[in-house]
Amino acid sequence: MNAKMETNRLMIDRVRETDRLDYFHNISHDKKLLETFICRYAETPEELDLGPMLSNDKLFAIRLKETGRLIGIILYFDERDGGCEIGYGIGSDHWNRGYGTEAVRRFLRYLFEEKGFHTVCASFFVGNGASQRVMEKCGMRYSRYAEKELEYQGLERDLIYYSIWKEA
Repeated sequence: MNAKMETNRLMIDRVRETDRLDYFHNISHDKKLLETFICRYAETPEELDLGPMLSNDKLFAIRLKETGRLIGIILYFDERDGGCEIGYGIGSDHWNRGYGTEAVRRFLRYLFEEKGFHTVCASFFVGNGASQRVMEKCGMRYSRYAEKELEYQGLERDLIYYSIWKEA
């Protein structure tokens, strides 16, 4: 599957081996991002195992159209009953520019129109207002609170879930 999506400023397509340094810098070595986005930390680019990302046809690179460089990733998972969950992360050097909202809006369209899902949900750690705002701007609404849903970075984390339904 070779889905490619575009927005005014972004390209969303498959992760490539040539993305190693950008993936390292913007995702797996970005300590600010890793406070809110679950990913294994890598100290050096050589530590980064891109294999699982390259073979996952549900994970996509978020790229700046202007340069083609990877600035983030977006994926869908946990498919069931006509729905799925999404996750996304934008490198902290690229925060506060609307890229997350732009990417999630386009990805939701892909999931509803091309993949045929009826419901999409996403979650964020309590206190991550930026991710909450992205979801709200994309039309997602509060669905549930999950206390101590998972352990990450040695802490039990509470999650808030938002959902959106395909318009009839």
